[in-house]
Amino acid sequence: MVLWKDGKLGLPIGEAVKLFPELGEYLDEHGRLDFSNRRARILYNRAVAKALFGLEIEYHPRGLVTTPVSRYLFLKTFLRGGERVLEVGTGHTALMALIAERIFGCNVTATELDKEFFEYARRNIERNNSKVRLIRSNGGLIRGVVPEGERFDVIFSAPPYYEAPTKGVLTEREGVGGGKYGEEFSVRLIGEAPAYLNPQGKVALFLPDKDPLINAITKRGEELGYSIRDLRFKAGTRWRHSLILKL
Repeated sequence: MVLWKDGKLGLPIGEAVKLFPELGEYLDEHGRLDFSNRRARILYNRAVAKALFGLEIEYHPRGLVTTPVSRYLFLKTFLRGGERVLEVGTGHTALMALIAERIFGCNVTATELDKEFFEYARRNIERNNSKVRLIRSNGGLIRGVVPEGERFDVIFSAPPYYEAPTKGVLTEREGVGGGKYGEEFSVRLIGEAPAYLNPQGKVALFLPDKDPLINAITKRGEELGYSIRDLRFKAGTRWRHSLILKL
C-alpha cells in the first residue's frame, strides 16, 4: 500500500510546500491551505502525485483537478497487479492510467476524446517515461476506438455523470453523462465492454454518491448479465463508489 512516511495515506501540507514552495502563498496564519483556490488545489495534488506515487503531473488550466489519492483508492478496489487494462476517458492528467501502470504493474491502454486533453495526457505519459498506450477516440467509447480482437482483464472509467451542463466546474465533455440521471455514458460503456473483455473480465466505474445514478447503471448491468458489487469508500470528505461489474 502506498503511504506517506507518517503511515497515513496522504501528504501533510508542510511537506507539499517543500515540494512546491509557491503553495505557501495560499496558506492562512494557521498554516491551512485554501482549497477553494484552483491553483492551490493543482499545486497540492501535483505534490501528492510526486510524493506518494512518484509521478510528475501537469494539469490543464480548465480541466478537472483530479485527486491522486481518490483515484488510487478506486483502483485498489479491483486491481490485483499485472492485469491488461483499458481506461475509457483518461482525461488531461492520465492519472489513473499512470497509477495503474506505476503502482499496480498493469499493461495499460487509455483513450481520450478531447483534443487538448489528449495532448496533455500524452505529455504526462511521456514525462513519466510511461509505456501507457494512448488512443484518440472519435466520439465512440470502445467500439470503433479500440482495435477489434483486443481483450482486457479490466475496463475502467471515471465516467461523466451529470444529466445537464454544470456551472463552470467541469467542461461539458467531462461532466455530462446524459440520460435522466447522467447514466447514459456508463450504460453505453457496459453494453460495449463484453466484446472486449477476457473470460472473467470486469468493468469498474468510479462514481459519486448518487443513488439514482448508481441504481440506473446497476439495473442495466443486471439486464446485461453482469454480477455487480458496489464498494463505497471515503476519499477526503466525500464518499465515492467503485461499481464493479463482472461477467
